[in-house]
Amino acid sequence: MNIYCIRPKGFNIGNDIIFLAMKQFLPKANIITLPATSRYDGDRAGLTSKTIYEINQFGDGVIIGGGNLYENNELDVDLNALDKLEVPLFLYSLSRGRIYNRKSELVNRTDVMPDKKIKALNEKAFISTYRDIATQAYICEGLVCACPTLFLDKIKLPFPEVKNDLTLISIRNPNLMSIPTQEQDNVVICIRKLLKEFKDAKILCHDWRDIQFAESIKSEYIYTENVFEFLDLLKNCKLNISFRLHSTLPCLSYGSPVISVSYDERMSSLLETIGYKEWNINIMEVHNLIDAIKSRYINRNTLKDLKENNQSLWNDFYNINQKLFNSFTKEMS
Repeated sequence: MNIYCIRPKGFNIGNDIIFLAMKQFLPKANIITLPATSRYDGDRAGLTSKTIYEINQFGDGVIIGGGNLYENNELDVDLNALDKLEVPLFLYSLSRGRIYNRKSELVNRTDVMPDKKIKALNEKAFISTYRDIATQAYICEGLVCACPTLFLDKIKLPFPEVKNDLTLISIRNPNLMSIPTQEQDNVVICIRKLLKEFKDAKILCHDWRDIQFAESIKSEYIYTENVFEFLDLLKNCKLNISFRLHSTLPCLSYGSPVISVSYDERMSSLLETIGYKEWNINIMEVHNLIDAIKSRYINRNTLKDLKENNQSLWNDFYNINQKLFNSFTKEMS
């Protein structure tokens, strides 16, 4: 079988982590990946007349996702061509989160996918799934399957593991956070204080745009585009203070100590979906961010209890993912 996988690429290594985690559920097949949008990788992208013609010619099925493609409308779709798609369409682990405006209210992004496009995709799909409960609540159909990165612990890394004994601060450049400017400034102050508090801490960059911030505060930082090297850092770190969803989730999967800090609905809703709402620190809901992080650090041993308490929920999500891909495989046969 030939399975086309149309997925977000862009700058963020988190997209590669999602794809790696998803592949464990795929059947034995030829996997042909295409970027979700031509914004980064030329014109052979998304669900356009050109790609749908190719998929109809050679494909047995097509997967869209996983990722936040609804949220930022980074999926090219020709609605006329979509109607001509002849193979099963699987919308996998997609999310549509809101952001905070300058009044600290949750609002839609200015580049959110139009409802007309979301509706057309879901009407065409053989299977439609969402990453989190907020997305399901908005679209009001389909199934929540969480994120496949919950199950990274089932994938063996391709080299010997060595405890790196690092304290990591997984960042997003605060200038790129969709929060009020004052809160962006508070994040910068917080990160500077964390670097003083944890003398061995290094910033972990998820994409090259984070390097600019790390350089601006004259901090040591780590950057890699190798997904296995990145996951090895997370799996074997001493502590990860994470402002990044796909730095938090691998740590939760591996059982690495992690303090999660969110700044939008995309992250906070998913952590609630998988049972970690009480462990997440929402920047917009705390009076003093650095104090909240210190409190989590003092109580970091409770994370093991949370993992045990949520194990059955995670097992349910794993079984859901297996059943979904089995159904998709059967439909392609």
